[in-house]
Amino acid sequence: MRPDTPSAGPAVAAPVLAATVPAAPVLSAVGLTRAVPLAGGGRRTLFSGVSIALAPGEVVAITGESGVGKSTLLNVIAGLDMADAGEVLIGGRNVAGLAEPARAALRATALGFVFQAFHVLPHLSLARNVALPCLLAGMNAADALARAEATLAEVGLAGRGPDWPAVLSGGELQRVAIARALVHRPGLVLADEPTGNLDPETAGRILHLLLAQARDRGAAVLIVTHSEMVAAAATRVLRLSAGGLLPS
Repeated sequence: MRPDTPSAGPAVAAPVLAATVPAAPVLSAVGLTRAVPLAGGGRRTLFSGVSIALAPGEVVAITGESGVGKSTLLNVIAGLDMADAGEVLIGGRNVAGLAEPARAALRATALGFVFQAFHVLPHLSLARNVALPCLLAGMNAADALARAEATLAEVGLAGRGPDWPAVLSGGELQRVAIARALVHRPGLVLADEPTGNLDPETAGRILHLLLAQARDRGAAVLIVTHSEMVAAAATRVLRLSAGGLLPS
């Protein structure tokens, strides 16, 4: 060997590249079927074979004709109604396999639901209506009310916490319902026509809040809607029919 030939140095291990592991779905529903009784006897199938998975940060819009069962599908996913077949997993937990107290606890901590009929409690102030999910999750009352007031401000109802639901318009009640669904920062938000009773400017603000919940907090958002604006902002748009969910 020539004296100026460099000796071989210690072997350098090739860099190990960390594998990218896909995030576990927030929601996974497989083969959902739901039928309803008919007045004259028998049953009518609303939908069958519905399967869907939502990843953290994903916003999915569901469209479809009236009567096909879009609201029922959201209720089944939330464990407020039971499917005739199939299963729903939220955060890896089988909703149908939980006793009702455990389902209620799961909804209180992991799920935000915007009902089409609002379900704002008339005997509670707006702040206490919105604070309910935080209180059910174990937050102390002062912190829960402070967060409720802040969330009411985000939906355009700043300073309205002491008001009663009876003095609100339908659009304002919708905003209270949305604030209540978002206040505890859930991992999954289910929204049934969340902009249906709102003027275009307020609807845009509410849509921005739902998208921010997905973008900034990694929530998955599933929206039943007839709004072209909402559908255009979604990650995916699916159409519900009697035979399942199809790309729109």
